[in-house]
Amino acid sequence: MNQETLSFDPDDKRALAPLWEWLAELQIDAEKLTAIQEKTSRALDLKVDKRLSDWRTVYRDLPSFTASDQLHLSDPELSLSGEWSDVDHALETLQRLHPWRKGPLRLGDLFIDTEWRSDWKWSRALPHLGDLKGMRVLDIGCGNGYHCWRALGEGAEAVLGVDPTRLFHYQHRVLASLFNAHLLPTPSHSEDKRAPLYPIHHLPLTLEDLDHTPLPLFDWVFSMGVLYHRREPQEHLRSLQRHFKPSGGKLLIETLVTPDPSPLYPSGRYAQMRNVWCLPDVSTLLAWLESAGYRDARLVDLNQTSLQEQRQTEWMRFHSLTQALDPENLDLTIEGHPAPLRAMVVAEFA
Repeated sequence: MNQETLSFDPDDKRALAPLWEWLAELQIDAEKLTAIQEKTSRALDLKVDKRLSDWRTVYRDLPSFTASDQLHLSDPELSLSGEWSDVDHALETLQRLHPWRKGPLRLGDLFIDTEWRSDWKWSRALPHLGDLKGMRVLDIGCGNGYHCWRALGEGAEAVLGVDPTRLFHYQHRVLASLFNAHLLPTPSHSEDKRAPLYPIHHLPLTLEDLDHTPLPLFDWVFSMGVLYHRREPQEHLRSLQRHFKPSGGKLLIETLVTPDPSPLYPSGRYAQMRNVWCLPDVSTLLAWLESAGYRDARLVDLNQTSLQEQRQTEWMRFHSLTQALDPENLDLTIEGHPAPLRAMVVAEFA
């Protein structure tokens, strides 16, 4: 299958074109690029999920938005100042992409109060990332790309987010379309070949989808909220290494851990989640990293998730942390396990 015969919807084809161009500019070979395109085409095939036809048209159905200021990528709320021609219609249209999990986000007078206060996690990570200026960042399990935008706000050269949830891909697409729109050239610059775009991309794939088509391009790799969903956590850690630059790079990993002195292997659900395979203790997590070939792994944050950081909102009306905890003892999950405790570790790979 060559690029001309890939079965991309026209909207998908236009939205993904800058990503393919970027990878080609970085000399990702044509065979590898075609393989990634084929996987992406299959992921976004309407036969996989009929809701795609609605999600991919949300941006077109939004009322007009006139941006009045720059995009504020360093604010806790990713915010783009401006005015909707019909804010109620904008709210109704964006709700077609419910649930919104990562944020918060502010688009003019419209505030998307997401399930997660992802800015809190970012504020815990940022002091340990050093200077991101000029860096390329890969965010595995990025959701709609909130942390990708925050990395860009810290000066990253380019960011690629990877997440298999198709809904989150289209949330990212809506945000990128709105954020990029205010970069459109003015009439006096109409001779420009094309409008500039923020150097941020999103692939609706898993890390495992890229195992045979690695992208050895990145200075930093983020894996936040993924490891405990992997049956083979050390293989996940090794898989991440395929995407560092040949000279190496740095890893930010954030995962659920247990406060107990040995790993927890839930026999059923954990905090109402079905696919939680293992919560290591911190010592085991650091040992996994060392065994996988990382060095200088260090715990930089340990935080029990609060009901203020993860909760139900108008933009995420499904069950959230409140329903996952024992109402009589918030230090336990509904199943009787230790409540969600998240460790953040930074390590190097060379």
